[in-house]
Amino acid sequence: MKLQLPIGERISLKHGAGGRAMRALIEQVFLEGVDAPLQGIGLAAMDDGAAIPVGERWLVLTTDSHVIHPLFFPGGDIGRLSVAGTVNDLAMMGATEPLALTCSVILEDGFPSADLLRIQKSILATSREAHAPIVTGDTKVMGRGEIDGLVLNTAGVAFTNRVVPDCGLRIGDRIIVTGTMGDHGFAVLAVRHKLALEGELQSDVAPINEMIRGALAAGGQDVVAMKDPTRGGLASALHEMAEKSGVGVLLYQDRIPLSDPVRAAAELLGIDPLHVANEGKAVLGVRPEAAERVLAALHAHPLGRNAAIVGTCMGEHLGRIILDTGLGRRLLTEPEGEPLPRIC
Repeated sequence: MKLQLPIGERISLKHGAGGRAMRALIEQVFLEGVDAPLQGIGLAAMDDGAAIPVGERWLVLTTDSHVIHPLFFPGGDIGRLSVAGTVNDLAMMGATEPLALTCSVILEDGFPSADLLRIQKSILATSREAHAPIVTGDTKVMGRGEIDGLVLNTAGVAFTNRVVPDCGLRIGDRIIVTGTMGDHGFAVLAVRHKLALEGELQSDVAPINEMIRGALAAGGQDVVAMKDPTRGGLASALHEMAEKSGVGVLLYQDRIPLSDPVRAAAELLGIDPLHVANEGKAVLGVRPEAAERVLAALHAHPLGRNAAIVGTCMGEHLGRIILDTGLGRRLLTEPEGEPLPRIC
């Protein structure tokens, strides 16, 4: 069902920031007239990638563009972000062993060569970390003021024996997050606006395909849905998963892991960390009998040490997320857009 949120006469930053506005843009513009694949999962599914059957296996394909500002931030840079983002999108479809990546770079005339070399080193280091070789790419240069410094596009392909969509939830399934929420968005916000906040805010940007491979090995067929909570954060990811699956989700606030710096920044700025982007985390839907096994597998990986079971799927409030605060329950809204544009 298409969102009825009007996109308006002009496209704004909110249309690229995740949440309802971006989903409306995709549904009302980019899905119009697009042919569905003869088999498999295509654009209309609005999942983290496409999946095409090849013999007895699935070929998973995804692409992502990166316009983050600033290019360098605590914990990472646009190069690490570009590789990790594409590898993670493949992993969210169940494809945790990338075959290859592409990388296209659009540069502004006058861009510092030293910064470009630093970004390239980060790209290569992250691709090696993820065991995701870059095999082809493209370079373009535009005039001063025609582009803001640098834009990266990456695409990735991988095979998997089983596709895990984001729409497989059913009543009773458990919701697992693989770590603390909001780290990336708050780290970028702090450096962009030169905020002197307590604690050291660090982006969580990292390739998580190895961690997800372990979770899938532990849970098998009982891992039924996955999504990375990037733009729009956990709230946006869960709304998409719940709406597509036709379930409601009861989310327990006291079980959601938050770092102390993020908690402090959220209270000071009045921004809900559940609306803020992450770049090294995943949301998993798991059958109840396998939840503890999957959680143990996540805890065994360094990137999953803060993983937690945070919610349960229910037959009420279909397509909605109900937050149990410990003092009562309220509707967790989906943001219209990420509170901080150009976050990835």
